[in-house]
Amino acid sequence: YSHSMGNSTGNIDEYWEAIDSTFGLQGGFIWDWADQGLLKEGADGKKHWAYGGDFGDHPNDRNFCLNGLLWPDRTPHPALHEVKFVYSPVKITLENGAVKVKNAYFFDTTEGLKFRWRIHGDGVELSSGILNLPRIDPQGAYDMALEASPWYDAYHSCDDAGEIFVTITAELSRSLRWAEAGHIVSSTQLQLPTPTPPLRRHMIFDGDDDGTLSLEDDENSITISDRSRLWEIKFNKEDGGGIEYWKVDGVDVMRSGFLPCFWRAPTDNDRGGESRSYFSQWTEAKLNDLKLITESFKVLQKSEKLVEVSAVHLLLPNNNGGESVVYFKAEFVYSISASGDVVLDCLIKPETATDVFRLLPGLPRVGIVFRLDESLNRIKWYGRGPFECYPDRRAAAHVGSYEGDVESLHVPYTMPGECGGRCDVRWATFEDGDGNGIYASVHGGSPPMQMNASRFGTAELERATHDEDLVKRDCIEVHLDHKHMGVGGDDSWSPCVHDKYLVPPLPYSFAIRFSPLSRPNSGHTLYKSQL
Repeated sequence: YSHSMGNSTGNIDEYWEAIDSTFGLQGGFIWDWADQGLLKEGADGKKHWAYGGDFGDHPNDRNFCLNGLLWPDRTPHPALHEVKFVYSPVKITLENGAVKVKNAYFFDTTEGLKFRWRIHGDGVELSSGILNLPRIDPQGAYDMALEASPWYDAYHSCDDAGEIFVTITAELSRSLRWAEAGHIVSSTQLQLPTPTPPLRRHMIFDGDDDGTLSLEDDENSITISDRSRLWEIKFNKEDGGGIEYWKVDGVDVMRSGFLPCFWRAPTDNDRGGESRSYFSQWTEAKLNDLKLITESFKVLQKSEKLVEVSAVHLLLPNNNGGESVVYFKAEFVYSISASGDVVLDCLIKPETATDVFRLLPGLPRVGIVFRLDESLNRIKWYGRGPFECYPDRRAAAHVGSYEGDVESLHVPYTMPGECGGRCDVRWATFEDGDGNGIYASVHGGSPPMQMNASRFGTAELERATHDEDLVKRDCIEVHLDHKHMGVGGDDSWSPCVHDKYLVPPLPYSFAIRFSPLSRPNSGHTLYKSQL
């Protein structure tokens, strides 16, 4: 019922909702437990995982033996977190103002488990402690009113948080033959209700009443900065009207941006199905080879503190000089304030009259792409993590504040493809060693984003056939997606992403706020200033 080939194992939580609630359903077998790769010495003298065809063997099934929850050396894939979550012997839900703890064991009580809790608001821990529960018999449950919970005081007194989550874990209280004491067998996160949903301001000036903007407009470019040159943004009129560079305190932080993006490096599941596969349908429509034409580019200085830049882009297949039809119209409006804040409002409109959209099953993604200087290698985010997750494989990934370097986001699947994504990201920062960089967050009523940052561009992840073949770029490619298609997982030989996780070619509008970042500011303080 699930095929874990590469970046896969999507929607398994929905199977387990049915298994847990339907008498007689017992589970199923995941194909497979471990990747069946073999070590082979490469040209660099190091040993790497090899698959069909790497030994001169013909015929072969290429990497179809690599469909496990683990690498061949038994290192877990990110999907194993999701499997562990749905297999958990403790099920915790929030129902009608009460926390319900169910013991899913058929023979064991919960006496051998120790429960802990931790509560945070907008990613900041408020309190934590031990959760003392009575013994719960096999297949039994215990209900605890929210007002009786040990975290209620912290929850009730936190009146300035837009979101509040409590995480409850169950760990072994003593060592067993299969695991040591402290091993976590269950981890569940519950979102607690907040009295008033936070509202986001349309534009942020950060109290910079004295700041004013400088605008330089010449034939080929437009440069906007504050008068003291603490930050500077240059738009290239000829190169699609995108950002040519963004400097913060004299440091180049952005190499290029922002451009609409609809393509992702295909996963094994994307390729499965031969001519019926998502990949075949996408490439036949040339979604992987779109050219951008700027229909219009305008600049309006609305005041000494606000400049508005608007660009309308047309995206059409690159037919090598032949006639093409427009696939998408992308309207981008940049509102740039003297504080350095940039609010990017995006409206993506597919030309639905085009025949191609009547045939396509959906789009890989709808979002923006930009490239940062390679020095901005430190990333922090508030969203789901800490491990890789996608819209149909995110039940185990808790919302929280995480950080690491960009390299740590990459997942070294033996056959490269789309990887390293993080779901439901509210804000993210990209910083160098001195704390200079870029802040990005959802804005207005836009939902959280799907984020990806990599030293390997999408084209490189598509080109390489082995992880060790990937060549790093001298920049960081960042994707912030309003919509991203699921990875699927029912099988890897037919296009079977569930309908709710497809991205139909419809009009989409979303807004993202960007800010120059320098110490002592942090992503959290900038995010809170929005609310």
